Amino acid sequence: MSQSVVKATSNRPLGSGSSRRLRREGNLPGVVYGLGSEPVPIAVNYIELRDVMKGVAGLNTVFDLDIDGKNETVYVRDLQRDVIRREVTHVDFMRVDDKVPVKVKVPVKLVGDDSNLTNAGGTVEQKIFTIEIKALPTSIPLALEADVSLMTLDRRLSVGDLNLPEGVTALVDDNISVAAPVIHRAVDLGEPAEAAAGEEGGTEGEEGEAAEGGASEEKSE
Repeated sequence: MSQSVVKATSNRPLGSGSSRRLRREGNLPGVVYGLGSEPVPIAVNYIELRDVMKGVAGLNTVFDLDIDGKNETVYVRDLQRDVIRREVTHVDFMRVDDKVPVKVKVPVKLVGDDSNLTNAGGTVEQKIFTIEIKALPTSIPLALEADVSLMTLDRRLSVGDLNLPEGVTALVDDNISVAAPVIHRAVDLGEPAEAAAGEEGGTEGEEGEAAEGGASEEKSE
């Protein structure tokens, strides 16, 4: 299997000061772990890593780390960012074996025609946008599809309705909602404005007549 390669070096100095110096030099501090081997602190070329992750698979991209001339097949398990600047400050890599399934999160994508729902006065509300799955590294899907054409005002989509590729297992309960119908009910606005205005006018007229009548009686006295 041909994969992208990102260069890295081991035995990087530890500590916040050393990590800042690495980032100034265009590298990222990180660690590689998994497959029963000891974690290895590394420094990785930031530009090469960024370019690999620009692909459609994003964080789930499987590639090779060239660590001091020795290749290890990995994917990015976690990215840590500065809370203010949102810049990547540290990266964790998970070693993988092509024959051993891994746990990853993939996006959930709504597909299909929702007219069964919209024609009945409803809309689709997506409840979850990513889902954790288990799959071989070479079989990780780009996204899981949820077919909204199955939905009605009385029928939601759950994890069990997702179209899972062969060899992919969802690691959440089948009954969890992926998308649900939202019903837009008519709002009771009361009587029309003209009718309300007419009633108000009639009330004012009655009050006016009473006042005028009262005034006449006082005058006659």
